This record gives sequence, C-alpha cells and structure tokens, in this order.
Amino acid sequence: MFDKVLIANRGEIALRILRACKEIGIATVAVHSTADADAMHVRLADESVCIGPPPAAESYLNIPRLLAACEITGADAIHPGYGFLSENARFAEILEEHDITFIGPTSEHIRIMGDKIEAKATAKRLGIPVVPGSDGAITSEAQAQKVAKAMGFPVLVKAAAGGGGRGMKVAHSAAELDIALKTARAEAKAAFGDDAVYLEKYLSKPRHIEVQVFGDGRGNAIHLGERDCSLQRRHQKVLEEAPSPALNPEQRRQIGSTVASAMQKLKYRGAGTVEFLYEDGQFYFIEMNTRLQVEHPVTEMITGLDLVIEQIRIASGAPMTLTQEDVTFSGHAIECRINAENPRTFTPSPGTITYWHPPGGLGVRVDSGVYQGYRIPPFYDSLIGKLIVHGKNRNECLMRLKRCLSEFVIDGIETTIPLFADLVQQPDIANGLYDIHWLEKYLKKD
Repeated sequence: MFDKVLIANRGEIALRILRACKEIGIATVAVHSTADADAMHVRLADESVCIGPPPAAESYLNIPRLLAACEITGADAIHPGYGFLSENARFAEILEEHDITFIGPTSEHIRIMGDKIEAKATAKRLGIPVVPGSDGAITSEAQAQKVAKAMGFPVLVKAAAGGGGRGMKVAHSAAELDIALKTARAEAKAAFGDDAVYLEKYLSKPRHIEVQVFGDGRGNAIHLGERDCSLQRRHQKVLEEAPSPALNPEQRRQIGSTVASAMQKLKYRGAGTVEFLYEDGQFYFIEMNTRLQVEHPVTEMITGLDLVIEQIRIASGAPMTLTQEDVTFSGHAIECRINAENPRTFTPSPGTITYWHPPGGLGVRVDSGVYQGYRIPPFYDSLIGKLIVHGKNRNECLMRLKRCLSEFVIDGIETTIPLFADLVQQPDIANGLYDIHWLEKYLKKD
C-alpha cells in the first residue's frame, strides 16, 4: 500500500479522496492554487503545497509543479480525481517514468478511450454495441454526404477529441450537413487543438445510460450496475440515478455482463465508465471515461462499496477481491449536482457563502468541500456540492430527495437548488419518463 498520496485536484472530489485515504491510513498531500488556499481539503490534509496562481494551466494542469510537489513531500502516488489531468495519457506516462504511481488506468487505455474514433472501434472489437456511423474521421464533404445518406438523416457530427458537447452538431438534411461539419471542426480545433470529426446516427429520444466497471489489469473485471444520466443541459449531466427506471432486470443483466466481459478482454485496470445511448430497447456505445465519475456516489449508495478505496487498492497492485457474484444491489439512489449558478439563467455565482445548512437523516449524503464563510473563486467549475439520497425504492428515494431539498440552505450566492426542487415535482420525473432532451425542452417553456 502507498505511504503518501498526492491529490491532484480541488473541491469536493479532493475532499472525497482525502477521506478515503485517511480511512485506510494513508498520509495525504493537498496541492492548491493561491485561490484555493482556504479550501477544506487543504485544511484537512497532512501536508499542502501551493502550486501556482489561479489559472488552471499554471497550477492544476502544470505537470512539472505537480512532480515537484511529489518530490518535496515524498508522495509515492497521485490520485487525479476527475477533470484536469485525470484522462491525460502523457501525465500517466510521466508519472511512471518518475516511479510515481498514477491511481487510474494504464496510459495506453487512457489514450485509446480518449480518441472517440479509436474508442468506438475498440468497443466494437470487444463486442460492445455501437451507434451506426462513419468508420473513422470524415475527410471530405463528399464522404460525409455519402455516409449520412446511407444512415439516413438526422446525423450527429462529433469531435474525435474532447467532450462536454463542444464540436458536436446535428444535421437534419444534406444542406445542413456541410454547415455542421465546418462549425464542428472549428469548435473542435479551438477547444481541443484537433479538428477531426466523425458521423453518428442521431437518435431522437435516447436515454443516457452508463455502466460502472472495475478491473485489476490482469483480466479480472466486474460491473457495478448502471446509472441513468439522462437529465442534461447542453450535454452536461444535472441529475443521475441508479438503477435506471428505463431498464428491466434482463436488460440490466445483459448490458452489465457485456461490458464486464469486454473489460476482461481489455485487461482494464481501475475504475471506468462505459457510456451508452439507449433507445427502443437497444444500447449504443458513445464513449468510455477512464476515471472516477462525478456521479460515482449513487453507485456507492446502492452497492455499499467505496470506489475510491478500491481504486487505491488496485493501483497499489492488490488483486480483485470481489467477484461479480459478490456484488449486490440495494434500493435506489439519486444525485443532484449543486452548482453556484442562477437556477434559471445558469449564470455563475461566485462569492462568499454566508450561511450553510446541508440536510441530513437516514440515507442522506452531501459531498462538498465548501463551508460557511468560504469564498467560491470565479476561476473554476461552478460545482460546489452533490446531494445524494438513498431509499428502499425509487418512490421513497424521491420523497427523501424532496425533503432534503427543502432543508438545504445556502445563502450569499445563487445555487441550482430551486431548480431541483421544481424538477422533482414534475410528473415525468416522478414517473421516470425523460430522455436527454427533456430538460432543455422543459427550460424553454419558462
């Protein structure tokens, strides 16, 4: 096991990792920018190192400074959390070269799954169902028109690199396709430095279903069930739940075993999430995230497993102690991402939290790194916490969520809590009848 882990992240996920390390007796190092000097994980860590000014490129994304922090403190492993350098294959390679363990997959798997075209080809080879589309990058308008005609409109133009909805455009006709290609390429080039794009069949009312996987890098891998992440705004997840209200037990078993088998063949190491669009009883692979997900707590709530501790164990070289038969699922869990944003315009709302009262009670968990008096800096993602609730069934879970949202008080800034309080009153949400377009259509009604 590791002696000391450096946490190369900030906010709620940094605190989440710190807690896991402390529970298994591992010393922690917090790194921070000057803007995060008063962050909770910095206060609670055994050691802390300032790695630069607020811009992420000069601090959290600065690999030489992270390496220097490891050398100064003697950290023998780095946990990257999510975002920042968590899916940077070169970062993982550099750590290996410096005899520092990267708590995550191999650099090879990060690189394969980081390129969406290569990831799709790999998934297909491993027996995972994929969305119909081009076999590789589109090299000309003529090729795009030919592929689109064969699939049928509408089609989706997607950037080969990156994510978050950037470099992604829908074309409903041949005339729209040329414009969509140019726009997607320009966005992809600006955002990721790579203008490669490919085509996929556009599904009109899909759900976003993802399967949590875990492997030991030796050919042993299991799945930990699925999560439904269909409530989205601009391709960004807003609320997640597990299990999905859209699947029956046989569909759940089939997609889980398919993904676990694929990860065994790949000899995948650590935590990962295989993401699908689901429509009319069919699953279509869209990407794999080779890291811990923001929404991992809903899986922890229904399985009773600590995914971060398992990540650390596997990275230290320990074998898998769980078999698929050991994994049991209990009840239902829902997570709401609480952002420092206006609940209607989604304008960021940095500032000082003057009052903080999170909800509590049976089956309630709040993952957050903020506190009363904490000043939210304007330089980073607006996520300030996650409210996760668990119940014996989905109805109990929803009732508990309503109660918690009414108790959750955050003053001094605007948050998305009122939005969630509104959403849980909607019949479609109560009945689980929503797809990835539902939320944006609902918001347009106002």
